[in-house]
Amino acid sequence: MKVSDYIVEFFIKKGITDVFGYPGGMVTHLMDSFSRHESEIRAHVCYHEQAAAFEACAYAQVSNKVGMAYATSGPGATNMITGICNAYFDSVPVIFITGQVNTFESKADYGVRQRGFQETNIVDMVKEVTKYAVYVETPEKIGYYLEKAYHIALEGRKGPVLLDIPMNIQRADINPADMKQYEAGTLDDYDTDFSIITESLAKAKRPCIVLGAALKTMPNENLVDFVNTMGIPTVTSMIAMDLLPYNHRLNYGYIGAYGSRVANFIVAKSDFVLVLGSRMDVRQVGGKRVQFAPNATIVRIDIDKEELAYQIRPDEIDIQADVHEVLAYLQQEYKTMENEYQEWYQVCNQISEKLSGIDDKKYNRYVEMISQYVPEGTVITTDVGQNQVWVAQSYKTKKGQRILYSGGHGAMGYSLPAAIGAYYASGKPVISFNGDGGIQMNIQELEFIKRETLPIKIFVFNNYALGMIRHFQEMYFDKNYIQTTRGQGYDVPDFQGIAKAYHMEYLSYETPDAVSDSFMETQGPVLVEIKLPEDTYVFPKLEFGKPNQDQEPLIDRTLFNELMEL
Repeated sequence: MKVSDYIVEFFIKKGITDVFGYPGGMVTHLMDSFSRHESEIRAHVCYHEQAAAFEACAYAQVSNKVGMAYATSGPGATNMITGICNAYFDSVPVIFITGQVNTFESKADYGVRQRGFQETNIVDMVKEVTKYAVYVETPEKIGYYLEKAYHIALEGRKGPVLLDIPMNIQRADINPADMKQYEAGTLDDYDTDFSIITESLAKAKRPCIVLGAALKTMPNENLVDFVNTMGIPTVTSMIAMDLLPYNHRLNYGYIGAYGSRVANFIVAKSDFVLVLGSRMDVRQVGGKRVQFAPNATIVRIDIDKEELAYQIRPDEIDIQADVHEVLAYLQQEYKTMENEYQEWYQVCNQISEKLSGIDDKKYNRYVEMISQYVPEGTVITTDVGQNQVWVAQSYKTKKGQRILYSGGHGAMGYSLPAAIGAYYASGKPVISFNGDGGIQMNIQELEFIKRETLPIKIFVFNNYALGMIRHFQEMYFDKNYIQTTRGQGYDVPDFQGIAKAYHMEYLSYETPDAVSDSFMETQGPVLVEIKLPEDTYVFPKLEFGKPNQDQEPLIDRTLFNELMEL
């Protein structure tokens, strides 16, 4: 059989139903092979290779399968690098396949920059942002490389892999029975003695749990059961804020620079913090790491030993383990001590009550209003910027809802293509939140949405500015809004005209009270423009170097001291 046919059948056997790519000369054999298996696997044409990569990421995140994206050599391959980085930093398992020039055209050991047209050494370019990247030099090794790549993508801390396949390798004939097979080795043993967690918990009077993004592959109901079993005040990372219903009695919000004041105060006042599968980067713990939970015993669980090496404090307890195994252990071994925590619950609830309504979140109100009309089980995607933080702070999650972010990489232009990938993974309408800047990064994917009549509801928060950078300029550059506002080198298109050009329904809101369920009533796509003033802000916001609980705008010092003394 032909190598490209073997590749397609490999993905079918793995249960992958949808892949994303853009046509090019060096992937024409792969495209042809996909076309002959349309009833089993669909190859979707996007309009930019970066978008294809984001679509594959979201497909993987929602389906819990491996995603797949393909592109031709040269610019096609390099255009995917941003999406490859996104998969790497957010631990998303995606197989990227790039076409490459024929082996007889390759520069090989020649000292020239390029021999074949559109020849680019993509493997070396992405080695630092993939778990595995390889050039497939002979047809007979395709089975070995595919199995190895698939295994590595899912093994341990998940992530992207890349196979660079020359065109003449793709079209070559092989006998699958004669191919070398990949035999997976065994991972290093992780820690399996988790007793130190329960021993430390037994001494705690003010414990707190931090849920991280590693748990997003776990059904929400299982996490709710876990939190109920533990009976301990719980916070999350920003990316993991959808793990618990917003109104769960033990859910106090997400921590970090743009996080909940309540969550940050509770962590600061804890005497024990259990971190489950979260990187604990600067945005979460603050610029001075030792200020995070200063009076607490910190226990961190992570499958990646290198993340644990980046410590918060030298005296923390680090356990390299699969976080799901730790949850199973705690649910079996830990006996809730809720009676002993009554005083701590009162403190947490006092903090919550005293900080209620302290921040002006008038733009967050749009998100609150929109969320009440979004049905259970819906996937929500966000872009990067103020829209992302407003969603994280104020979206009221319902049962089975998932919120996807470009977390570690923070790539503008993520939301729109991610919504496409999420749709093909879920088969349900998707909500896509965007800023006026981010949507222009991959605005061409509106044609994909229109072409396939996808039920994606696209919200654009339009403040005619790059709002988050504008805010930085206001704080640190004496209001020099260069390159971020109208008349200063930045502008936005007519979004109503954009919607008309792509033949989709257009709605607009200028006040939160104007939001209705009309956007959900439309069967196909709809573009909703939320018109905002230029000077929008995200509060609370942490000034670099300060402890998490002392966010801007600063609260009254009497109240601050009162909360710290509780």
